[in-house]
Amino acid sequence: MEYFELIDKRYSVRGYKSDPVEDEKIKKILEAGRIAPTAANRQGFKILVINTKGREDELRKIYNKDWFVTAPVILGVCSIPEKCWVRYDGKNSSDVDAAIVMTHMILAARDLGLGTCWIGAFNVEAAKEVLGIDDSMEPVAFTPLGYYDEAGVQKKRKPMEELVIYK
Repeated sequence: MEYFELIDKRYSVRGYKSDPVEDEKIKKILEAGRIAPTAANRQGFKILVINTKGREDELRKIYNKDWFVTAPVILGVCSIPEKCWVRYDGKNSSDVDAAIVMTHMILAARDLGLGTCWIGAFNVEAAKEVLGIDDSMEPVAFTPLGYYDEAGVQKKRKPMEELVIYK
């Protein structure tokens, strides 16, 4: 798929088939995350690959929506703030780096015919407990990953004039 078509066609999927995702596709998506740019190329992150089958109830503690656990896989990105670059004013790049990694993976997933939905409003403490995430890591975002079971959604976007400032 051509890049601008890809970014136009990607949307937040909230309906998934339970069909398994091929290992080869998961490896390609993980590779997209691995090669994502991070500040000073520190790569202070970990990617979690979570199989949902048989774990639906405990995973709902992280994000309580049925469609979140209907997908066969959930991907999570955790930052490791201590390993990330810090700007001169103290701003740690960890959240931005994790967001870049997740963005690369959700675009790769769409290119491979899979759906995703960026989840940022999750229960952090439940995620740490359910997934055994230690205190050195900070969960930043999750996404279900699977074949979509719905028609595409018309995305609403503001006009360019409302978003861009030329100086």
